[in-house]
Amino acid sequence: MSDKLMDFDEAVERFDPVLGLEVHVELGTATKMFDAAPNQFGATPNSLTTPTSVGLPGALPVVNAKGVEYAIRIGLALNCSIAESCRFARKNYYYPDLAKDFQTSQFDEPIAYDGYLDVELEDGEIFRVPIERAHMEEDAGKNTHIGGADGRIEGAEYSLVDYNRAGVPLVEIVTRPIEGTGARAPQVAAAYVRTLRDIFRALGVSEARMERGNVRADVNVSLRESPDAPLGTRTETKNVNTFRGIEQVVRYEIQRQAAILAAGGEVLQETRHGQADGTTRAGRVKSDADDYRYFPEPDLVPVAPSREWVEEIRAGLPEMPAAKRRRLKADWGLSDTEMRDVVNAGALELIEATAAAGITGQAARKWWMGELSRRAKEQETALEDMAVTPEQIAELQGLVDSGRLTDKLARQVLEGVLAGEGDPEAVAAARGLEVVSDDSALLAAVDEALAANPDVADKIRGGKVQAAGAIVGAVMKATRGQADAKRVRELVMERVQG
Repeated sequence: MSDKLMDFDEAVERFDPVLGLEVHVELGTATKMFDAAPNQFGATPNSLTTPTSVGLPGALPVVNAKGVEYAIRIGLALNCSIAESCRFARKNYYYPDLAKDFQTSQFDEPIAYDGYLDVELEDGEIFRVPIERAHMEEDAGKNTHIGGADGRIEGAEYSLVDYNRAGVPLVEIVTRPIEGTGARAPQVAAAYVRTLRDIFRALGVSEARMERGNVRADVNVSLRESPDAPLGTRTETKNVNTFRGIEQVVRYEIQRQAAILAAGGEVLQETRHGQADGTTRAGRVKSDADDYRYFPEPDLVPVAPSREWVEEIRAGLPEMPAAKRRRLKADWGLSDTEMRDVVNAGALELIEATAAAGITGQAARKWWMGELSRRAKEQETALEDMAVTPEQIAELQGLVDSGRLTDKLARQVLEGVLAGEGDPEAVAAARGLEVVSDDSALLAAVDEALAANPDVADKIRGGKVQAAGAIVGAVMKATRGQADAKRVRELVMERVQG
């Protein structure tokens, strides 16, 4: 049965939405958070485990120092205070994806707390999101449900568990209630997570591939009568891992909850699951009490990062994405719309790396936002997954700038690069695509074209210089587009008028 929905505009006019976001990021350390098992994606199921990963008796955890460093980096980037001392706890719950029946996490003593993140919306408005905490924990295994229609447990014949992910380092970033968003609530939520994703990548703490689950969000939504009314009952939609999905979940929950409240009903406090069509579906009911029982972790000593270490990490932080975008926008001479398109296409880092390889930002943008974006769309692949590097694009543009390739020939060379034929220089040589610049060869082609079109030569002599285009076209055809059209025109005029 489908949910009753209120029109979105009416819903945000009648009710005040309040958001809360819990974003999990998998850290890109070489090993897991508490043991030496490799931290890799895509390995054979259950091949990356140790006794500690799955909680076998007698196995003892050891904290990954790099994971702590990455957590501090994230906390500092989010304007958080870094705890002088913090502890791990055992978060007890009993799911098949957690073999030891507890998750090692942080409870009342997070490593980072009291921060904020300024989020830039599409129209340039800055919205400040208050952050309560960022704490360290470990990931759980991954369930695979077999036999169902959509990969969920409902209707499945049986389930398998892959514990490769168990123990992977996580940082969970928890906001305070996000108020004052109004009709922009869906956009604010998606922009916040997108900004976090960009920060994770800039910090080098995670690949932040949302399609792999490296970054995922639990989305809390509630409604109240007015901004000065008490907070309403919230729902929590679990593990949303696309920006579009986050936006859809917020929008849907506002519409669904508004319809319930307008009809005199009560919103049920529960977890929900986002669906492919943008709707949400009920999960388990949540009470007002804490969902989990926490106990201090007896096998791990407190983490006490020295102030000197924290300041050393702070000093090594890179330029933050928002500041970088503003700088590159000015450096490359892009409009607000052009820069927005670059960011939305996931091309910013690619263009930056290409420009760093020796060409202008505008030239780099032309390739990544033009020919390569078109091909990526046709192949239904991410731009960053195209079989070409920024260095190769810079080399290709260099061949154009030097006059050795025309734009048309360069696109043919790009085809060869994408096909795995080698770097642009090698492809151009192997395919015989370089511009014909030898005047003797060009003159021969010009003379042949003039001899075949005497009437065109007469028109040129008579002052109709635009008629030279016909001869240039004939030469370009004869040279398979490899002639320098400007030089061909010069030679035509010299022959006719000389």
